Amino acid sequence: MSVKSQIELLLREAEIYRSQGLLVEAKGKYNVAVDLIGKLDQAKNKEALIQAICRKIKSLTISYHQIERAQEAPKMPPKVQDLVKNLFSFSQDKDEDKAALEGAITLAKFGQYDRALEEFKELTKKDSLRVVACKNILRCCFSVYSPEEAVERYKKWLKDDLYSKEQLQKIRLFLEDLLDKKGIEIQLPAVLDVDEAAIDQDRVDEDLIDISSIGITFEGGPQKGQMVEMEVSFQSGNMISLIVSSKDRELIESLKVGFRLNDVQFFSPIAIFQGSGIVMAKTKINSGPKRGDYSLDIKIVST
Repeated sequence: MSVKSQIELLLREAEIYRSQGLLVEAKGKYNVAVDLIGKLDQAKNKEALIQAICRKIKSLTISYHQIERAQEAPKMPPKVQDLVKNLFSFSQDKDEDKAALEGAITLAKFGQYDRALEEFKELTKKDSLRVVACKNILRCCFSVYSPEEAVERYKKWLKDDLYSKEQLQKIRLFLEDLLDKKGIEIQLPAVLDVDEAAIDQDRVDEDLIDISSIGITFEGGPQKGQMVEMEVSFQSGNMISLIVSSKDRELIESLKVGFRLNDVQFFSPIAIFQGSGIVMAKTKINSGPKRGDYSLDIKIVST
């Protein structure tokens, strides 16, 4: 397919996405089209076409943020945010840094993204937590801003001497996976002079690799023998957080606190493996775009 045909196809796909209200997906297609047009040495009305597409992107961005603002969670007073952190953080670990990470994740789960992002940003200053903090920043960007905002943050980190090449490559691979799952084609700048083989081995050797989704096969009840797949919203070590829709009444009733899941498939960007988990917490979300749904914390106990 010629470059011209690729551009025409991307623009048609973008219009279809836009007409269906899929604004993020439409922006992704427009951005890829702009990149392709920019690489053409000679094209009639090249600059005018890019400007026209950029106006469409700007319009989509405004619409996207209007929708997000209409749905965003009410901002809690700082004292209430502190209380939420203490009450709903899922770990009893006394390690100060780990507790801070889980507190930030808790704030994000309750829709307090501004404060959560501030705390994740502080945690990037700590070498041992830098990668996991950045991954959670990217998750927040996908939840409250846009994939493009996540990409821009990655580009800023690339220029920051604070990050090692190995850390940047792990973050890049994680962001690539997030974009792939959304079907968004954005070319990420590469990390130069990094040992890919060493990174892949390091990811395998980590205590627990990133989990993007899980599949639970129930041993009893109305869903016996069925596999239910759910995306992971946040992760801290062997604890993962999921959002369960309020429409899935049977699932909500089945997943009681303390319930052991013996047959779980864990999906990551580099592997699929079997394991078990225990439901550690189930909390109803009372505000924001996920109002009425449930936040579920599952501890991975074996793999």
